[in-house]
Amino acid sequence: MNRHKEVAFEEALSDEWAGGLQVAEVRITSLPLVLIGITAVVFALIIAARVSWLAGAMGKFYTARARNNLSQLSYVAPPRGRILDRNGYILADNRLSHTALLDVKTYLQEESRRSDILEFARNVFSIQPEDLQKQIEQRSARQITDPIVLAEDIPQELVKKIADSGMPGFYTTASFKRDYANGPEFSSVIGYTALVNVDDINTNPTLTSQDDVGRAGVERYYEWYLRGEAGKTIRVRDAKGRIIEEQRQSEPSIGPDLTLTIDGEFQRYLYKIMKKQLDFLGRTDGVAIAMNPQNGEILAMLNFPTYDNNIFVSPARKSERGPLMVDNNRPLFNRAVSGLYSPASTIKPVVGVAALAEKVIDPFRSIFSPGYIDVPNPYHPESPTRYLDWRYQGYVDLSQAIAKSSDVYFYAVVGGTPELKGMGITKLRSWWQRFGLGSITGVDMPGEESGFLPDPAWKEKRTGRAWTIGDSYNVAIGQGDLLATPLQILNYSAAIANDGKLWKPFLSKTHGKPELLNDLSQYSSFIEESRKGMREAVTSPEGTAYKLNDLPISVGAKTGTAQIKNKTQENSFTVAFAPYDNPQIVILVLIENARAKTLNTVPVVKEALYWYEINRLGAKGRPAISSPISDSGPIDSVTTMPISTASGTPAGALEQ
Repeated sequence: MNRHKEVAFEEALSDEWAGGLQVAEVRITSLPLVLIGITAVVFALIIAARVSWLAGAMGKFYTARARNNLSQLSYVAPPRGRILDRNGYILADNRLSHTALLDVKTYLQEESRRSDILEFARNVFSIQPEDLQKQIEQRSARQITDPIVLAEDIPQELVKKIADSGMPGFYTTASFKRDYANGPEFSSVIGYTALVNVDDINTNPTLTSQDDVGRAGVERYYEWYLRGEAGKTIRVRDAKGRIIEEQRQSEPSIGPDLTLTIDGEFQRYLYKIMKKQLDFLGRTDGVAIAMNPQNGEILAMLNFPTYDNNIFVSPARKSERGPLMVDNNRPLFNRAVSGLYSPASTIKPVVGVAALAEKVIDPFRSIFSPGYIDVPNPYHPESPTRYLDWRYQGYVDLSQAIAKSSDVYFYAVVGGTPELKGMGITKLRSWWQRFGLGSITGVDMPGEESGFLPDPAWKEKRTGRAWTIGDSYNVAIGQGDLLATPLQILNYSAAIANDGKLWKPFLSKTHGKPELLNDLSQYSSFIEESRKGMREAVTSPEGTAYKLNDLPISVGAKTGTAQIKNKTQENSFTVAFAPYDNPQIVILVLIENARAKTLNTVPVVKEALYWYEINRLGAKGRPAISSPISDSGPIDSVTTMPISTASGTPAGALEQ
């Protein structure tokens, strides 16, 4: 038995070759451990920095994002700029108002509480759930997330109740509403504001559902100027919907004040006498406008019937808005700039200037008026067409024709007679245009109309018939198809008064300045002849404005009566300027459907000019003049009335 382990040849050889190199263990260096440690520390620092950044910087981001889920951005509507008259009286101011709203976004997010929200709206605001739900669906479909206005002008108790309710989505804002002084007396000029609608917001994305915007008058025209800049507020709510924090990001910026050319005291007085005359006549519709003929500043502008513009800013008077909108007398219609009327005999001074300039006549040539003019009928010579004057006139020259308002004279100088070749419609139309007819005046008031100037081409296109001498006769006396606004009539009368300067009328002293639309002073000698006729209309016992002769101021005037509605009604005009030698005021009064064959507008002009002379132009003393305004005696023209500083078809020939 072999007791010894056999040793392989390779093992013996290996041991022999190893010799003294064989050792039991080998010592390892420390460098790798150091590198590993350093790496571990670096990774630890990186992880720590990342954790710190996530906890710090990103923590703020996620905190803000979480808070945004409970916060709400709302806008604080700014106060609109005040509107003042030329003497600093406040015509439109602001008052603080609280509005209750429902945030649509919150409602849509609070699926589990929608029924509670709808019930709260019914109990507090008397809004039926189905109506509110419909509003929300409409806004959601249009992707409009602006809040819904639930109630305006709410009391402070309700403001607190909403804040304490904890009901998600409900909140209140403080805003400013208009406060109009003496509303009916100034609404023709001021207009009104009203809550925005969806179309407003679509047009101007900067508006919110709580904003009011100008809807008429200078409130609308100067919306861009009167509107301030909204402030921003962040409201934070807790899980129960209660406001726990309110942060004002920016303050609202009030709009700048707007100063008008309107003389507030004069307008109030003009309103009083105009209304009294309308009541006396049993009429409702009319216009009264006054302007400085030296620069175009509008001193007064009134439409009748008028309205109280506070109706549109007071929720308590909401029920009054509907009847106002559907009133057949159209109180919201601005007759002064948008109404179209046959100007009647007020056009005769313009026609006179044209006739002189076109050398049809000279100032001293007389034309005989037996009270009519006959136009031969080629088909029936025995039956000529007769155009009536409003009375027998006899021989009249230009100034007499204006003073007496002779129709036959102006028939002749435009349409012609066997003895006189008239200027014709083409030349006359060009003179209408020089005096501003057929174009807007550019007044700073929305809705201005340009009027209408007929001509042969228009008539043939419209009716298929040629222009006739009778058409020329009709327009020569301001009737037929000739249409103008009261402001246009006032403006061309002002150009007659001031020797030929056609100014652009304006209402804002803040923005406006005198601007010439046309300078006709090269025709001043012809214009002076028409001015003489307007003066003679006052001084001559046969003049149609003779009732103005006892005023303590020299006046030039022209009256007019336009037949309308197939000669069944008459519109009465008077336009006048004073003082005659240096006019400071030109005034127009129009009464629609006035009593037939009477000059019902002259008394209003008389009282208005008297007041203006005593209170603005400085006449001394008061002569004993009677007032034909009513049977109850004269109006006290001297008494000032301080303003509150609180917050056509072709017409016949009967013509005067």
